[in-house]
Amino acid sequence: MTLPSRLRFLWLTLAVVLLDRATKAWFESQTTEGWRHEVIHHFIYLVRASNPGIAFSFFADSTSPWTRIILIAGSLIVIAVLAWLLVASHSGGRLTAAGFALLLGGATGNVTDRILHGAVTDFFEVWFGSYHYPAFNVADSAITIGAILIILEVLFPPRVQSSQSVKS
Repeated sequence: MTLPSRLRFLWLTLAVVLLDRATKAWFESQTTEGWRHEVIHHFIYLVRASNPGIAFSFFADSTSPWTRIILIAGSLIVIAVLAWLLVASHSGGRLTAAGFALLLGGATGNVTDRILHGAVTDFFEVWFGSYHYPAFNVADSAITIGAILIILEVLFPPRVQSSQSVKS
């Protein structure tokens, strides 16, 4: 039995999960909720925030005990689909495979937080003038970059050389 060549991208998934867990563990051990430090004046801040919801704090104010269970179950389904797409899919090239690996690592990092702490730890914050971008973490960054890579390959697919052009 031969393993799909896309499995080589699992190192990227593992790197994201390990980096995400390490940075969150450090922030959790060194800071308290609400901690804030300006890195670049009026632009980049390190913060400690917990998000019990999903992206952009949707469902963060929910008081239902089912919200956490549904978010964990939904994340696990997404992780299973991403793993299947990474390993079994024959469409897309290297950017798509790297994108799926990054999405898989990010989703795994965030669901681990949700399972262990009931919320996702975020620690980067960016301001553009008066616009405040919601706090995020390594996993969120990997998800964003992974989605961008997939979109780029959809918009600009790699050129496939035909067998005739190779012969001439």
